[in-house]
Formats: sequence, C-alpha cells, structure tokens
Amino acid sequence: MTDDWNTRINTRHLTKEEGGRDVLKKAFDFELAQQIRDSGYFPYYHPIAQNDGPEVQLNGKKIIMLGSNNYLGLTTHPEVKKAAKEAIDEFGSSLTGSRFVNGSCILHEKLEKALAQFLHKEDAVVFTTGYQANTGLLTALINKQSCAVIDKCAHGSIYDGCAMAKGETLTFQHNDAHDLDRVLASIPQDKGPLIMVDGVYSVEGDFAQLPQLIPIAKKHQARFVVDDAHGFGVMGPGGRGTAAHFGLEDDIDLLVVTFSKSLASIGGCIAGPAKVIDYIKIFGRSIIFSASCPPASTAAALKALEILQREPERGQTVKRHGEYMKKHLSQMGYALGNSDSPIIPIIVGEDFNTLIIWKELFDQGVYTNPFIFPAADKGRAVIRTSYMATHTQEHLDRALNIFSDLIKKYDFLKRQ
Repeated sequence: MTDDWNTRINTRHLTKEEGGRDVLKKAFDFELAQQIRDSGYFPYYHPIAQNDGPEVQLNGKKIIMLGSNNYLGLTTHPEVKKAAKEAIDEFGSSLTGSRFVNGSCILHEKLEKALAQFLHKEDAVVFTTGYQANTGLLTALINKQSCAVIDKCAHGSIYDGCAMAKGETLTFQHNDAHDLDRVLASIPQDKGPLIMVDGVYSVEGDFAQLPQLIPIAKKHQARFVVDDAHGFGVMGPGGRGTAAHFGLEDDIDLLVVTFSKSLASIGGCIAGPAKVIDYIKIFGRSIIFSASCPPASTAAALKALEILQREPERGQTVKRHGEYMKKHLSQMGYALGNSDSPIIPIIVGEDFNTLIIWKELFDQGVYTNPFIFPAADKGRAVIRTSYMATHTQEHLDRALNIFSDLIKKYDFLKRQ
C-alpha cells in the first residue's frame, strides 16, 4: 500500500504535462490530493486559528510550531504590531498601485535606506514579496546576451525568475565549486554570467559554500548574487547574513533578503550598487506590474529591523536552539543532513513515509513541514523543523520527547 502511495505521489507532477482540447480536464481528473485528504495525511493548507509564535492553535488545540520561519519570534512583538496599526491609520490599508507609478510611500524609502545601511550596501529597493524580488532582479538583468547560472538547489522563485527572463539558464551541482567552474568555462566570452545561490538552503538548512564559489566567479568575471532569505537576521555579525558570516560581504554584487522570515512581515529587498538598484527599479517586471508592499507590512518590517539591531541576542538564542535540537535528535539516531542553521531537516526517505511522520507529529502536538518530491530529491524526502528565539526550553524538550517515542516506533527513521 505504501509503495503504491509513493508511486502516485512521485508521479503527480506529470499531470501538468497532460494535453487535450479541454485545458481544464487535467484538473477535473486529478483525484490524488482529495484522496490524501480523505486518508488524513494531507499536510498542506491547514488554517491557523490563533498565532502566539512558538505555539499556534489548530483544530481547536494548542500545538508547538516547529514549521515557521519566524526565526527571531517577532511576529507577535508588541512594537511590531503597534507599528503596523499606526501605518494603517496614517496611510490606509494599501497604496493600490505599483511602486513604479502611484504605490511608493515614505515608509518604503525609509526601509530601503535602513536596509542598505544595515547590509553595508549603497542602495536597496523594496518589493512586495521576496519571490518578486528574485523575479524582478532576473527579468531586469538577464537577456539574450547573458545567462543565469544557479545552484541546482536554488529556491523556486529563482527558477521562476529565470523562466521569465529572456536569457539562458544553466545549473551547477549543489555547492560544487568544480562543477561551477566547468559550467562557467562553457559560456562564450561575449555572454555575461550571473551566478545566483541561496545563502541558507531552505529545505536542509546548509550554507552556500561562498568561500569556494566566489573565487570561481572571480576567475570567470561572473557577477554573484546571494538570496539570503533564511540567513538574514540570524547568520553573521549582527544578523547581516551568510556573506557576513564568511567575511565576504564585499565580494557579492547583489543581496536579496525577505521580510517574511526574521522581519516578521511580508516583502523583499534587493541591496547593492545604487546604479544597479536604479536599473532594476526601471526594468524589473515584478516591481512595475505588482501592487506595492502594504504600509502595515512595510512598517512592521522597519520596526522588526530596529529590534533586530537593538536585540542581537535573539539571533544567538535561535542558533543555540537549533544546535540543541540537532544534538539531541542526532543522539536519538535521526539522519539530519548537514544543516548549518536553525533549520533542522529529518531525512525520512520515501514520500508517503514522510506524510505518515508528519501526521504522527501533528496528532501529538508538533507542527512540522514535510518536503517531498519534487521539493526534495526522490528518496530523500524530509520533515523540516525550524526554530525561533521565543521557543522555551519546555517547548524544545516536549518536542524531543515526542521525537524520542516516534523513532522507537518507526525503524525507517533510524540513521542507516
């Protein structure tokens, strides 16, 4: 039965390739999602009734949240909530237009100035989401005379931005400097390469190996971009991110960060040379054709950035939590991969087994994120856990007790 479920889950994406005259037929014929819902193993779109940060209310009960990107625990901070409310009073709920035309306000510019200063860059531009920051960057800079060179494990928004851009896209093996060298050597001298990597990879929590990758970029005169959605606010001195962690801030050309993780809001930003930022503001499709980041979200991010700088101990706390959980989960026998961050993946293997573990944890009061194919490689599906500064020791130990019982029940969880 499990093998049948794994086969069906692994091949579900093939329905997107189905044809026929009726373009909606594949949707009407797609039964797998409902069948998994009916079985009780559907892990997605569960509505949260109340959010207290480290705990949330789901289905009428409190559950420990180990599936959030709220690393610094600021989504419920009184100052952040107050700033958002005051922004609504001053600016209303929306600017109802794109940054390009009528949707810019002084809050956007304040946040851009603050982020550029914090990240040690000349300038910055705010987008409505981190996804749009990546697509805006790539649609502005990649054309038929250039190409994007991306890590195989890069975030989906980077792949989508490459698909939207008019240039060629090349990939290199994850964190493999030798393969990057090979790919860059294959690019004609009259074509400009732009390398783009995640700072911290969102599924398995490992760093981009910038000390090995950046010298290869320089060797081939390639520009370098880091999407530091999961490193910003936590990694490096003061939370300035992965490049700062390695002492390589000056060696990357552009830095992308999001507000939906450490900054407790929604939005995204590109930081870099002023001339390049201005060019992206003129040619990035997602900033021209999308409504701007709402005032409340912008103000929340601005206040969260202030707290991040005022209370650097939050970043240290969440890193300690990640190290604590990694140590104890490893001692239990779980396979955890090579995480360098407060993202701790539990490698399960098969897709349906991963859904089984997700449901067991959910039913016992722990919320996690299952990553299955194609978000994870075939045979390497994971339960992704992540931690925040506002988790207490009691939260962590209660979760560890549940994990301890679980690995005794399921042999396939034990590290081989």
